[in-house]
Amino acid sequence: MSAETAPLTKVDSAISGLSSSPPEESKLKGHRRASSSAAGVYNINDLEKDGKELLIAKETQKLNWKLNTSPGSIDDKDVLKKFLTTPPVKKIDLHFPLGLEVTARNLKGVTIKDALDAIHKQFKKKADDELELPVLAGFEWDKEESWTRLKVHQKKEGAPQSAGKKKKNKGGDDEE
Repeated sequence: MSAETAPLTKVDSAISGLSSSPPEESKLKGHRRASSSAAGVYNINDLEKDGKELLIAKETQKLNWKLNTSPGSIDDKDVLKKFLTTPPVKKIDLHFPLGLEVTARNLKGVTIKDALDAIHKQFKKKADDELELPVLAGFEWDKEESWTRLKVHQKKEGAPQSAGKKKKNKGGDDEE
């Protein structure tokens, strides 16, 4: 038991005056970490207060993406990087016709990929024949119904990938 009475040989840096902490300039900021959201990205509730309209990226209508497949399976990867809405928001609720609601979040602005990831998380365990409408037709923003969420439109099957232009009506069906 002589170890208990022996003097300490290691020196605590806080006692000896040595500083292992960062330089003084970091102490001026305060104790809270700055938000990691990007400039120009809004809270959807603030947009509602200010009455700013949302525009949804039209590219979502042309994806022909199956809800139970990974968003990584989409051919055009550049589309996934685009913001889902203009102006970009930190989070948005995606409402399905049968009542399911998922939330897409990204402090730097919700992208199309963020929305598809949120949807895929709900449907990844479903088989193709379990889904009545397995293909994403697009999103709709109806400010009269709810400012803070988008309606998700689905369709029976994806259109064949072709060079022809497709026109999308409000119901989410293809017209050629």
